[in-house]
This record gives sequence, C-alpha cells and structure tokens, in this order.
Amino acid sequence: MIPFSPPRIDDKIINEVTAALKSGWITTGPRTKEFEKRLTAYCGNKATLCLNSATAGLEIMLRWFGVGEGDEVILPAYTYSATANVVMHCGAKPVFVDVNPDDFNINVSLIEGAITENTKVVMPVDFAGFPCDYEAINEIVRKNAHRFKPLTDIQSQMGRIMVLSDSAHSFGADYQHKKCGALTDVSVFSFHAVKNLTTAEGGAVALNFPAPFDNEAIYKYLCVKTLHGQNKDALAKTQKGNWKYDIVEAGYKCNMTDIAAAIGLVELERYDSDTQQRRRVIFERYTAALSKDERFQLPVYKTKDKTGCYHLYPLRIKGITEAQRDAIMQEIFDQDVSVNVHFIPVPAMSFYKNMGYNVHNYPVTYDNFSREISLPVYYDLTDEQVDTVVKAVMHAVNKVCSK
Repeated sequence: MIPFSPPRIDDKIINEVTAALKSGWITTGPRTKEFEKRLTAYCGNKATLCLNSATAGLEIMLRWFGVGEGDEVILPAYTYSATANVVMHCGAKPVFVDVNPDDFNINVSLIEGAITENTKVVMPVDFAGFPCDYEAINEIVRKNAHRFKPLTDIQSQMGRIMVLSDSAHSFGADYQHKKCGALTDVSVFSFHAVKNLTTAEGGAVALNFPAPFDNEAIYKYLCVKTLHGQNKDALAKTQKGNWKYDIVEAGYKCNMTDIAAAIGLVELERYDSDTQQRRRVIFERYTAALSKDERFQLPVYKTKDKTGCYHLYPLRIKGITEAQRDAIMQEIFDQDVSVNVHFIPVPAMSFYKNMGYNVHNYPVTYDNFSREISLPVYYDLTDEQVDTVVKAVMHAVNKVCSK
C-alpha cells in the first residue's frame, strides 16, 4: 500500500529527540525558544509563539482580540472544521463565503459584502499551501475601517477588522516575495504529523501587527495566557530562588514541548534545501503526467505572484458527480494506493447543518469538493510510486466514467 502522507522520521530526527530527552528538558524549554526564534527569522515576521496546535493558536488570537458573543468572523466555506470551531468556542458566529473555482481559496470579491457592524475578524485559509490574495484582503479591511465598531481597547487600537490567516497548510509558501507569516496581522501554522514541517503535534502563531502594536510585548503576554495565566514558565522557575509565581488570569494550557521543538528544529534546517525540493519534484511529476488528459483539472500551485509550499495535490475530475468521485476513490484504494479528500466543507457537517448552514449556498465550494481527490505527497514517495499513483487514478477514472 502506498500511504497518503507519513511523516519523515530518520536518524537526524531520532538523534535530536534523544538529545532532548537526555537533556532533562522535555517540556517547554530552550529548544522551543530557539525554534521560535528561527521560525521568526525564516518567515520575516515580528515574533513567533509555538503552541501544541494550530487550532489553539487560532482560538488564542480570537480571544486576545476580544472576539465573543454577538461578533462575526468571515471565513471560507471550504476549510477544515477547526477554522469554524474556534469561532464557535468564542461564542461568535462563523460567516461563510464561497471560494474561487481555480485555487480553492476564499473569493475575495465576496468578503466586503459579508462585512457587518459585528464583523471583528476575517480568517482566510491558504488551502493546500497556496497563499490567498493578501494584498486585496488587507485593502478591504482598511477600506472598511469606518464600519468597524470596537468593543475592547485592543480593537480600538487596531481600528479595523483583524486579518487572522489560517496558514495551517502554507508554511514556506510566498506571496509577492514575502513568506507566509509576514503577509498580514497574524498567521497560524500547523505542524501536525501530515504537514510539510512537522513536530508530531504542534503549531505556531506568527505575530506581524503594525505599529503601534508591540509584537514582542504581545508575545510575552501570550506566553502567560497559554500557560494557565502563570507569570513564569518552567524554565524561568529553575533559576535559583525563583520558584514563586503568580496566576494573573484564568489562562489555557497549550504550550509546545521541547521534544516537539527538537523535531521542528531538524525539519526547519533542511526545509528549503531538501524537503521542499522533493515535494516540488513530486508535484511536477504529477502535473506532467496528468496534464495530458483533458478530464483532469490540475491544482494551481505557482503563479507570477505566488508560490505554494507543495502541501496537497488536490486533483479535480471534470464533469463527475460526488458519487462518481467516491467510486473512483474506492477503485484507487483497491489498487493499494491511499488518497484523500480535502475537505468535506464545514457547512456540510452535521453540527453546522443543524445550525442552519447549507453547503449548497456555496456552489463553488460544493462543486470543488464533489470532484476533488488529494493524491499522496510526502518526502519518501519515489518517482516509481508517483507513476503507480497516476496509473491507479487513470484506471479508476476510466472504469467509473465508462459506466
């Protein structure tokens, strides 16, 4: 069986994790702090906080901004449930808009029409690692600043809607010669096991707020907020006589461990020179093979202004139904090749349907979903295995679509 997306675990990873275990620091410590500094240097943003998941990062930033009951957050209908769930956790309302027919990202032309006096945040999603149009999104929130009604001191200081990028897929991607993480107010990465850069579980908040915000001060505050509201972390308390601490708010528990950061440090060191090079070759091999067949709609992963990070290869098959897509996937599975779908749209999920959302109100989202199959992409996938995947797809499409 060709798996879908196993993590890359080699001797470099194992040795660095072993070193972390032997160091005596297995929770948040020097490796986590070093990882944060290197992420900031890589992305070109102003400060970075590592956490145990991207989901935690998204929710923490909504709460930091004061998002709560009665507020609205605009997001694409085509995303993973976490993007909407964190809005629900805060007591706010997810306001879905449709996506583009070419690259799966939020349709920027629909954002302005979704803004109301209750809108506090726009949360674009970099689907498959391909950046959204941040120049246009940033301009929309500036243009609509007069409609923004702040309810907290931080919101007043911002003076407009906050742009919180769900960059779970897009670490390493760039837009107009800037890396994701430095494209808008704040971006949140995922380092889950299936991501290009993994820490097993984990994520990072890339702070990039404009003046007069002090990003380093925000970072220090968030360190407290994400560790129970405790004003000293474990590293600080190990200093001689520095055991006493205080709880300054009822915070959360979502810090990254040094074991996770150990993996991340190795992954980051070889990310551009090795990991991304191999993923790019896999994408190009799929594209070269599948572009010969007009039945396939290939993913957009590079344009004049944007270069994705080769996270997912979301293939669409023209003119098929959702049932045919499912049958094609089963035929591929039967050939011992693992594929996936990214994603079942949030408005199609039972919880959100029961709230009154309807996926058919987002026709492009549904059309994209109904025809999408994500092909395997991971570092150790060989050229021969890529060819095997292509053959399995071709066979499955021929078999199902000839009926």
